[in-house]
Amino acid sequence: MSTSDGPPDPGGTPRVAALWVPDWPVLAAMTAEDVPAHTPAAVHDGRRVVAVSAVARAAGVRRGMRRRHAQECCPELVLLTADPGRDARGFEPVAAAAETVVSGIEIARPGLLLIPSRGAGRYHGSEQALAAELVGQVAMLAGYEAQVGIADGSGAAVLAARAARIVPHGATAAFLAPLGIGELVHVATQDVGDVVGLVDLLGRLGLRTLGDLARLPRSDVLARFGRLGGWAHQVAAGTDDRPTALRRLEPDIAVEQDLDPPVERLEATAFAARRLAEALHARMVAAGAACGRLQITARTDDGHELVRAWRTDAALGGLSVARMTDRVRWQLEGWLTGHAVRSAGPGGGDPEPAPLVRLGLRAEEVVAAGAEQGRLWGEAGGADLRAHRAVHRIQGLIGVEAVLSAAVQGGREVRDQVHLTPWGEDPPAVRPAGQPWPGHLPPPAPATVLAEPQLVQVCDVDGRKVEVDARLQVSGEPAVVWWPPQDGREREAAVTGWAGPWPVVQRWWTDGGSRQVYLQAVLAGGQAVLLALRDGVWRLEALYD
Repeated sequence: MSTSDGPPDPGGTPRVAALWVPDWPVLAAMTAEDVPAHTPAAVHDGRRVVAVSAVARAAGVRRGMRRRHAQECCPELVLLTADPGRDARGFEPVAAAAETVVSGIEIARPGLLLIPSRGAGRYHGSEQALAAELVGQVAMLAGYEAQVGIADGSGAAVLAARAARIVPHGATAAFLAPLGIGELVHVATQDVGDVVGLVDLLGRLGLRTLGDLARLPRSDVLARFGRLGGWAHQVAAGTDDRPTALRRLEPDIAVEQDLDPPVERLEATAFAARRLAEALHARMVAAGAACGRLQITARTDDGHELVRAWRTDAALGGLSVARMTDRVRWQLEGWLTGHAVRSAGPGGGDPEPAPLVRLGLRAEEVVAAGAEQGRLWGEAGGADLRAHRAVHRIQGLIGVEAVLSAAVQGGREVRDQVHLTPWGEDPPAVRPAGQPWPGHLPPPAPATVLAEPQLVQVCDVDGRKVEVDARLQVSGEPAVVWWPPQDGREREAAVTGWAGPWPVVQRWWTDGGSRQVYLQAVLAGGQAVLLALRDGVWRLEALYD
């Protein structure tokens, strides 16, 4: 490694250290499947190889190969299925090992950590000492070989880690200039598919290196390629000054209580919940901590253990004693009543709740108090607090999974792009929105997707039904949308503007495959709608704001 001769400039682009574990997806898969280290292995996504071990690479296997081709190159190759969740879980020991060296890290993606190096480098004596300590601790505690790079800016630090270099302060632009334009893909932590497309476009425009891109005026790149192009120019010029989002290693805070005698009445659980809430609150105040989740655990005398985690929001009251007590009471009311009904069974008479013998509270995702950012426009008002309180109580009575909120995910059809999650939770989408979805509708996304599509008829100026042939030629310009008679009345609206059509063909090789054509239309009065033609029938699928 090369080292920096002088201290970093206190201003300008921050110094960042990146810790990279090469071939992480295949290493995580081999660890999970107990594949020996000397065995050639690769991870595939169902079609192509996406990660290769060093042993397999020496045998000629490369990323992007089809599985059959990879096995032809190396008959003893072990193929493992890609699993992002497994990669993230397996990377936790590496992150924990790095946190024994520095107090804060950012997990950019499984296999890559970012660390502000200015203070950590001074603490350990030099940036090279910091890098050596990180590599040693990861090898000793997690059992993986890692590479560390340090440079001005997080993007340059990632590329320095791939080369195992410490780039001197002020020399980042010279380090980046000869690197190929395709290195941008290794820096991206989100929108990887978009970055791949941008790299391909830049290459076709004659930009071969990061230096070629950095020499272009930033304003011109931003105007031509938008936000993604501006990010790529910053990385190429060594001015990527995005601060790292620190993760601190804080233990959970838990309190428990045995209930002797067992609590049999729902009203009596409020007293036990209040005592536990006060104890947990006192411990969190003493530790100067806040948390992102509250886990409630209850055990009944018939051996059942009930566990539920609630998302907290500091801007909406946080975890005060009263709020914790209410959540526990609502949750126990929903649990015990439901458990008693199941225990009684059909015809079992009036059910009695099972007595509680143990109750516990645990604060999870603990951070230092004040680390959470408040709302941009001030704290929550009374209406917000009452609404959240009502939703929490409903979740406690009928279950968290019964109260859902909608988010956008990846997909081609509008219904596939709706991701329903329990209110207050933030699980990852089944289909990431950042991945390419050829054939999906262009933005903006509809504001409202109808639960049941409405049957309509789309006609041209002569009153004939508008058809779309296999070449996506429209038989006539849409002029009127007509709804079938309802309650003895017909309804129709003139079309003042339209766009499309966009075909969506899915699973054409199966009996359940589908082919439909989308059309966007603006109706008289200003309402914008999304129309779909499938099997010769027009339907109104969604509304735009």
